[in-house]
Amino acid sequence: AEYVDTLRVERLGYAWVMRHHGGRTPERAWAEALEHYPYEPPGTPCRGLVFHDEAWHWAMLTLHGHGYWQERPALREPSAEYCAIE
Repeated sequence: AEYVDTLRVERLGYAWVMRHHGGRTPERAWAEALEHYPYEPPGTPCRGLVFHDEAWHWAMLTLHGHGYWQERPALREPSAEYCAIE
C-alpha cells in the first residue's frame, strides 16, 4: 500500500511539473508521468528506486537536462506551488 501511495504522489508531482513548467497538456503530462513511474510488481529488483529523488527533480531533468540546478538556480528546490499539491 505504501508503494502504491508513493507512486501516486510522485506521478501527480511529475505531471504537475510537466504541465506548469513544460507546457504539456494534462493528458500528455499524465502519460509522461505514467511512463516515468511505471508500476513495478513486488519482487522487482530495485523496486521504487526512482523514489530516491523527488518527482520535481526527475521532471526538471527531463525538461532542462543534467545540471539544470546550475544553469537555473531558481529551479533547484521545488516551488511552493509544487509543494502544495500533496
